[in-house]
Formats: sequence, structure tokens, C-alpha cells
Amino acid sequence: MRIKGRHWLAIWLVALLAALWAVIARQTASLNAARALTDLRAERAGLEGRRSELERRIRTAGSRAVLLPRAERLGLRLPADTEIILLPAPGAAVTPPPQLD
Repeated sequence: MRIKGRHWLAIWLVALLAALWAVIARQTASLNAARALTDLRAERAGLEGRRSELERRIRTAGSRAVLLPRAERLGLRLPADTEIILLPAPGAAVTPPPQLD
């Protein structure tokens, strides 16, 4: 039994349609991925902006200009230089203080 010409035409037509369907499916998937990537980049930019705003607020809240008035309202005072003792962090290399002659 031999395949006639019209059957070969049908087989080639089905193969062509399958190849075109695969190309369209791949392009649709890549467009969806590109949209998702754009959305994620926009979200990241927003989150980075929020992070920098929070870091700025932390720096402002920890500044002397903010902390000194709050301490005074609580009845605290600024210590003298001789009252400050620096404690080394655990595991940090301890260096002896400089000798005063």
C-alpha cells in the first residue's frame, strides 16, 4: 500500500501547523515572562525606594538632634568624656589602650 499525493500533502500540512503552533506557544510564553519580569522590576524599584526611605528615617531618629531633646525630656544628661567606657564586642580582638605619659 502506497501513500498517494494528497495524503502527503495532508501530512505536511499537519506538520506545518504543529510547527507554527509550537512557535506561537513559545512566543506567547516569552511575552508572559517579559511582562512578569517588568512587573517584578517595578516592584523591586518600589521596595528599594521604601527601603531607602526607612534607612533615612532610622538615621534621622538616631541623630543627636533628635536624641538629645528626648533625653532631656526624660531627665537624662549627656555624659562627660571621662564617664564613657567602651566595651569590646564578644570575639573582637582586644587592643590595649594607648599609654598616656
